[in-house]
Amino acid sequence: MRYSVVVPAHNESDSIGPLYDAISPVMNGLSDGDSWELIIVDDGSSDDTLKRLQELRQRDDHVKVISFRRNFGQTAAWSAGFDHATGDLVIVLDADLQNDPQDIPAMLENMRAEDLDVISGWRKDRKDKGGMVILSKFGNYVHRWVTGEKIHDHGCSLKIYKKEALADLELYGEMHRYITALLSWKGFKIGEMVVRHHPRQYGDSGYTLRKKLKGFLDLIVVKFWIQYSTRPMHFFGSIGIVFIVAGIILGGVLGGLWLFRVIGLDGRSTPLLAVLLVLLGFQFLLTGVLADVVAKTYYMQKKAYSIKEADGF
Repeated sequence: MRYSVVVPAHNESDSIGPLYDAISPVMNGLSDGDSWELIIVDDGSSDDTLKRLQELRQRDDHVKVISFRRNFGQTAAWSAGFDHATGDLVIVLDADLQNDPQDIPAMLENMRAEDLDVISGWRKDRKDKGGMVILSKFGNYVHRWVTGEKIHDHGCSLKIYKKEALADLELYGEMHRYITALLSWKGFKIGEMVVRHHPRQYGDSGYTLRKKLKGFLDLIVVKFWIQYSTRPMHFFGSIGIVFIVAGIILGGVLGGLWLFRVIGLDGRSTPLLAVLLVLLGFQFLLTGVLADVVAKTYYMQKKAYSIKEADGF
């Protein structure tokens, strides 16, 4: 199989037919009609999405359907699609027809020309409602600032991955937004291309302020994982040392002032603060030790590196 197209769908019954009609001619043109598959993941839809998918499956063997028992979210749908994809290249896009399958050939060409492992779409001229556009631009700025990644539009679903880039990729929460950041950390080469963006034709957008907040919390996890996953002691230990040093300095100053009878300590809370800082510092150090043990246990089962190629074995 050369190409796997993965599409998550939740309550997109009206979009399924037009989506297939848009994807099918593009993929047939790329692979002479043979080596591609369309994996659509029904994410616990409450409308006729699954029924429409089953009808498509009867018409075209290229279509493969995964149906969740309930709504698990877009990250879980992508993860299921990745796990079942058999193509050398995995193409991802949304089911709402805002991504344009006509951009796929140009993205593949750029991917080959620049020798990329992943290429991401950039919705430079977005057609969403004004409030969501502003919120997304702010989110993209924070994402670039926190992760150091140069991708302009990490929220664009239209992406193409080499299959090997998705191996051992663990996704949960709203982590689908940060796949490129995680892959960049692993050493894969990431690029982007300006793509078309269309107004939503059917149904309502599933992106809400609540999801944006969850995504921000997951961004904190991604930042920690990228920077400290192999040595969490460096993070917790640094905080612990700061607290311990601060507590010792405060306690020493107070002790010196009391010794020379400059101040009295009766009724003062600052000595307790000094003791508390030292105790908190040791607590962070202990947390760092435990986190380091957990990280080492994790990496005993998974490699802490990603090899592009090996010769002579």
